[in-house]
Amino acid sequence: MADLFQSASKKAPGKPSGGKQSGYSAKDIEVLEGLEPVRRRPGMYIGGSDEGAMHHLVAEVLDNAMDEAVAGHASRIEIALAPGNLVVVSDNGRGIPVDPHPKYKPKSALEVILTTLHSGAKFSQKTYATAGGLHGVGVSVVNALSEELTVEVARDQTLYEQSYSKGQPTSKLSKGKPVKNRRGTTISFRPDTTIFGKEAQFRPARLYRMARSKAYLYRGVEIRWSCDRSLLDKGDATPEKDSIHFPNGLSDFLAATLDKRKTLTPEPFVGEAKFPDEHGRVEWAISWPLDEDGFLNSYCNTVPTPEGGSHEVGLRNGLLRSLKAYAEMTGNRKAGQVNSDDLCGGACAMLSLFIRDPQFQGQTKEKLVTAGATKLVETSIKDHFDHWLSGHPDRARLLLDRVIERAEERQRRRQEKEQSRKTATRRLRLPGKLSDCSRSSSLGTEIFLVEGDSAGGSAKQARSRETQAVLPLRGKILNVASASADKLKGNQEIADISLALGCGMRNAFDVDKLRYERIIIMTDADVDGAHIASLLITFFYREMPGLIESGRLYLAQPPLYRLTQGSQSVYAMDDAEKDRLMTSHFTGRGKIEISRFKGLGEMPARQLKETTMDPGKRTLLRVTIAGEGDSHPGGEAKKTADLVERLMGRKPELRFAFIQENARFVRELDV
Repeated sequence: MADLFQSASKKAPGKPSGGKQSGYSAKDIEVLEGLEPVRRRPGMYIGGSDEGAMHHLVAEVLDNAMDEAVAGHASRIEIALAPGNLVVVSDNGRGIPVDPHPKYKPKSALEVILTTLHSGAKFSQKTYATAGGLHGVGVSVVNALSEELTVEVARDQTLYEQSYSKGQPTSKLSKGKPVKNRRGTTISFRPDTTIFGKEAQFRPARLYRMARSKAYLYRGVEIRWSCDRSLLDKGDATPEKDSIHFPNGLSDFLAATLDKRKTLTPEPFVGEAKFPDEHGRVEWAISWPLDEDGFLNSYCNTVPTPEGGSHEVGLRNGLLRSLKAYAEMTGNRKAGQVNSDDLCGGACAMLSLFIRDPQFQGQTKEKLVTAGATKLVETSIKDHFDHWLSGHPDRARLLLDRVIERAEERQRRRQEKEQSRKTATRRLRLPGKLSDCSRSSSLGTEIFLVEGDSAGGSAKQARSRETQAVLPLRGKILNVASASADKLKGNQEIADISLALGCGMRNAFDVDKLRYERIIIMTDADVDGAHIASLLITFFYREMPGLIESGRLYLAQPPLYRLTQGSQSVYAMDDAEKDRLMTSHFTGRGKIEISRFKGLGEMPARQLKETTMDPGKRTLLRVTIAGEGDSHPGGEAKKTADLVERLMGRKPELRFAFIQENARFVRELDV
């Protein structure tokens, strides 16, 4: 290595390692003129040289025709695909000017547009208030990358024609015979195989979708599609001919796209707003399908923006601000954590913006970066959405409930992800109140969820230390059916249960990770105990339904009474059993002493074990879901879900209605 350094140090300074001066000089600097830059570097202008980029050529020509239509000068556009990879696009607009250009005489304006980059009528707003073509390179790029291109212009009742090849004119502009009932521009071109390859072909289905997307973006245009039958593959649903017209614009297309899919609201949120300068507007159509398989398609000046941009940000902001304002107005405090993904995720939305001088990211215009577009769209959307929500309270309530549910689910997933990340880097720490069993395997083990520290103390003394664990709970746990995600996340009792079981919740639930074979809810045999048991069952039904489905959840059956006569004692679960035992079990004349247990904490450990915890003597009730496995919309499983929501959910009016409906059946009330 030292020899290498010494050898290098002996070289003359400033000399290249090869010992020769570089041949790099001024003559090596190339200046590409005309359309040569396009042919050398097509990726700069159309995003590449593959089949997808080749289809962008059609989009450039179609955008020019659409600009004529949006400006109010054309009502019809025709696009045809012929054998030999030939595409023909025509419109009935004003026609490209054919008179000599004042700066480039004797060249016509038509030839200047087709052979010169950055030439066109869209740099100012004199000819086009809003346009998709902005850089003056679209049709000249198509010409540069075409093996042959022919343009016909019907203008002033005269037909003009000129041909090109690889960006160069192959004929002079010819003036044909007079035409009375024709006007506009027709461009037919065949892509250059030396650029795109011989295998690249225009796909009828892709071009047809492109034509449809343009038609619904401007309701005043009719697009006539035609394709040679020989170009359609077997089974291809693309029609040979079609007249595409959407009188109601975006709403028509959204309805056709959704077809028979069920939506949350019976009608979509659709609208249109003009901007104050009268040279711009925005249209939208949004629906929320029940299957939540959504999309957001956005456009600016009929140009698709698949990567979104500032107009999409405005849409999201406007919808979110409006919904939060409505929630605050109606007293719903659970919408505070909602974000735009909760509202727009799963929605089917169409957004079309028309503005002056839009700024796109690159020539392919896949993302809008005009900063002012955000505020324009946001204000327009919010105003209309405010009216839509206020005018349809039933729809607004359904939408708000769904969005809050999505927000809670999102926060729950984040919490589970954070928990899994924490447990991956450290050993699982069990709740401090848990008295765990000693058996390492879950086989034959069980955990008792008991009400309070007092009952927990008795249960810990009565348990079998090898197979029975005890987790005391502090009073009544949170009602998960009506609680927000924040409350659920911050509840210590629920966190302790989840940590002790080790199987995760919701989407992260894995029954194979369950640390115990059985989970037993053990509460007092009174109304409060029944309420706590109901809250726990609701928790497992909502957050860990797999426990119930796999038959792992049980209810202990502690006695309410102890009946004693002399040396003989029996236990009764309720008043009915107590009355039956009083007359059937005891036969002597001695006094029968009746003891009512006020709670499990007052039962001696020996009695608690004998009546409730000893597997050989106790009685357990397995918790099951009525109609489990029933997928019928009106089946028992659906009725169970509805009943849980009615009794434990967010709406107190449903519980009040249930009480009114069933009050007549009450015979005795334990208060």
